[in-house]
Amino acid sequence: MQLNIKVYRYWLYGSLIVIVPLGMATKFYRGWGEWWINDYAGGILYEILWMILVALAWPKLRLWKVAIAVFLFTSFLEILQLWHPPLLQALRSTLLGKLILGTTFVGWDFPHYAIGCGLGWLALYRLQKALTHS
Repeated sequence: MQLNIKVYRYWLYGSLIVIVPLGMATKFYRGWGEWWINDYAGGILYEILWMILVALAWPKLRLWKVAIAVFLFTSFLEILQLWHPPLLQALRSTLLGKLILGTTFVGWDFPHYAIGCGLGWLALYRLQKALTHS
């Protein structure tokens, strides 16, 4: 069984085209469940985004390793939000810095990161399975 890496990467790039605007939209959603969508749905999509980026860089890496690495990395970034040295504050003052580093530590982000990694693993697993042929 061989995964077609080229086709896999095309699908991953296509997924980025969907996941990035969807994740950004969670910050501006107004309506039913807005508190959860604004605060936590974006975290789930953030994990999936990182999983896609790691899978693009290392497409042969086992997906459980991708999920664990992404969870640990983003958890580190979450904990880093407790620290406010001038350099990090300057980075956080930019839009990209806010999106990547975050601004406020929220312990409830961790379960949503785990959910995002689980859903990301499942989506990538199914994609790999669909693209694998003998």
